[in-house]
Amino acid sequence: MPALAMPAPAMPADPLAASVVASLVARGETLATAESLTGGLIGAAVTAVPGSSAAYRGGVVTYATELKHTLGRVPAEVLERFGVISPETAAAMASGVREAADADWGLAVTGVAGPEPQEGHEAGEVWVGLAGPGRAAAARRLELAGDRDRVRTGTVAAALGWLDAVLTGPSTSTRG
Repeated sequence: MPALAMPAPAMPADPLAASVVASLVARGETLATAESLTGGLIGAAVTAVPGSSAAYRGGVVTYATELKHTLGRVPAEVLERFGVISPETAAAMASGVREAADADWGLAVTGVAGPEPQEGHEAGEVWVGLAGPGRAAAARRLELAGDRDRVRTGTVAAALGWLDAVLTGPSTSTRG
């Protein structure tokens, strides 16, 4: 069967994603992602950057709760005790994907894109988890306004922004 010849749409790399990739490459480090509400948008932003294969190991989309446990490696006790939308789950997702992908950094997001609340959490509540070398996994809460698209794109920007700040901040080098 012949291939279809179609022009590829222009998709410029996100400046934050480009900065993250450049920092990771310069440091000789790698990244893996675990995404819920963003459905792979962080991975898409990172892989839109030319040369990202030198730093991006891959990611998982754990949209369904049970996949946060089976694919995201979040302990069942964490999900039962704290719920899906919690700092504990976000941090566990980041640690889990980091370990599963054998990456230096794990970046994860979980939350409510809306429009309806979930588990008693309003639309726009998002937790970003980050795990990396020489640091305990941590999580940050976002409260984003707007429709689903704005919450999801805001989540991508905030998650990449946090990782970028950590990678480019003072005293963050972990390799000679």
